[in-house]
Parts: sequence; structure tokens; C-alpha cells
Amino acid sequence: MSRSDLILGIESSCDETAAAVVAGGFEVRSSVVHSQADEHARYGGVVPEIAGRSHLREVHRVVEQALDEAGVLPSELAGVAVTTRPGLIGSLLVGVSVAKSIAFRWSLPLIPVHHIHAHVWAATMELGPKTSPFPAVALVVSGGHTNLYRSLAPDQLEPIAGTLDDAAGEAFDKVAWMLGLGYPGGPSVAALAEEGDPSAFRFPRYRPKPTPGNAAPRPLGFSFSGLKTAVLYHIRGQDALAPTPPPDEIRDRADVAASFQEAVVDALVSQTIEAAHREGVERVLVAGGVACNLRLRSKLTDAAEAAGLIATFPSPAFCTDNAVMIAGLGHPLLGAGKLADLSLDAAPR
Repeated sequence: MSRSDLILGIESSCDETAAAVVAGGFEVRSSVVHSQADEHARYGGVVPEIAGRSHLREVHRVVEQALDEAGVLPSELAGVAVTTRPGLIGSLLVGVSVAKSIAFRWSLPLIPVHHIHAHVWAATMELGPKTSPFPAVALVVSGGHTNLYRSLAPDQLEPIAGTLDDAAGEAFDKVAWMLGLGYPGGPSVAALAEEGDPSAFRFPRYRPKPTPGNAAPRPLGFSFSGLKTAVLYHIRGQDALAPTPPPDEIRDRADVAASFQEAVVDALVSQTIEAAHREGVERVLVAGGVACNLRLRSKLTDAAEAAGLIATFPSPAFCTDNAVMIAGLGHPLLGAGKLADLSLDAAPR
């Protein structure tokens, strides 16, 4: 593999410190991720100050390990790709600062990467370099994002619709807390849901209402606050002031978890398939941490097949935040000359 194919990627937008080396945009040479889940578990969510300090402690070790595992010297790299937006500003600044120092020391091109674009690229990596997935509809669904996009090129996403309130992953975290489960909530709710009946309770599925007097198609979009509230009232009754009961006093916990998960999945699947039909595309790209959810993968794959579409997901290891997607997307960005100088800064939005 020539120098022109090897990209070091650095990701530090939230609570994972990650580095990876990817060749040619698709071939993973190494992937190292330091998770902060244990540090944030007691708070039930990510604490920005703790996240930033953890990145500072771990980032150099993670980068060095990624280079070592890939068997690559910095001088052999074609460039350094780094997440610059969106994310927690303190966390982003750690990764950007390290990437700039490496680029300066070794006279390497510096490649700024948009975190959401990189998640979508992670889904395309499953196809390899010989299959172009564009145009497609992309569903990015995680703890911070639940959005539909027109995906026209590796770095070209046009918004179609998003969530009015909670992201799907955030709703999983909150329901996990209600049920006395661990953080992050997605895996813990999904594990409990395997023991439950997804049809036990009919929790609401949000669907945007058509505009009165407007002949245009019903709008697309998501909302999970009503679903979250429905679960809360189911658990503790209709008294808004009543405390949430202890987990061992919640009846049918597994059924609640399974029914909640089913409601989230149904909303994601129906809106995504409808968006793909409206856009006239043949492929749906699904990315983000919630793309790990097996129920979502199964139902969306089946629904896409029934609708004459193809649903493509990243490997589970590359659904959550990682640097493979950053280094992977860095390759076409480098080829297109979309670079930055050492004045590069991070942006939370």
C-alpha cells in the first residue's frame, strides 16, 4: 500500500477517544477506542468536563497504539483526519489539537471531518470501493442525533427531517433509567427486551400531522418525548407527582422494555422507508450508535426488502463513535483537496 492510501483518523467528539489507520478509505489497518462509559455511568449521561479531561489523559496513548497496531510510522501517512464538528467543544478541541500537532511535526495534510458525514461513510464501507451507494437516504440515529438526509456524495448530506425533541438514543437512556438499567441505555434496554413481548403494550408512535388545507404530502419527522412520557406514566401511574417505583417493583419490566423498543423501531422504520420512496432512491444507509440495535436492523432490512430497497448498516463495532469512519472518509476528502491549515478550529454545531 502506498503512502497516498494511509490515513490516520482521530475522533473525540463526545465520550470515546479513538484513533484508527485506514487504507484507501475502506481497508481497516487498526482501530483503537477508549470508552468513558464507566466514568459517566453514575450520572446517567455524559458530563462534558469529565469527558474532556479523559480525552486529555488518553489521546496520545490511543494514537500511538493505533499506529503501532497498523505497523505504520507517521512519516508513512498520507494525512491526518480529525473530527471538527459537531460535538462537545472541549472534547473536540483535544482531538483537533493533537491532529494539528501531528500534521505540523510530519508535514502532513490536515483533513477536517464532519462527524455526521463520517457516520454515513461507515455504512458505505461495508460495500467496498467498487459499489457506489449514492444517491441514498441516510438515517443517522444515536444518542445525540435522529435525522434523515439525502446522501449525494461522501461529504454531501441534505437534511430531510429530524427529531423535534429527544434523539432515539437519548430516549433509550431515559427509559433505561426508569427501569433501573445500566448506562448506556440502548444495549441494556435491548438486552431486557429480548425477554419481553413487544406487543404487550401499545405505546405511541409519533407521526407528524399534515398541514391543514395543504395538499402536500404529510411531513416527515420524529418525536420521542411523548413515548418516553407514556412509558413513565405506565410505570408509576397517572399521578405526575408520584415517584418512580424501584426496579424490583415494576411489573412486566421486560415487556415494557420490548414494547418501548418496538415503538422506537417502528417510528424509525416507517419514516425512513417513506423518505426513500419520496426521494426515489434504491438504498438506505443506516448509521449511528442505535444502528447496533438488532431489532432495528432486522425490521428495517425486512421493510426495505419488501419495498424494493436495500438497507445497509455498518458493522456493529463501527456504529458507535469510532475513528475508522473518520480515517475512512478522510481518503476521499484528501483526494478532493478538502484540507485545512493549522488555524483549524472545532465547532460544537
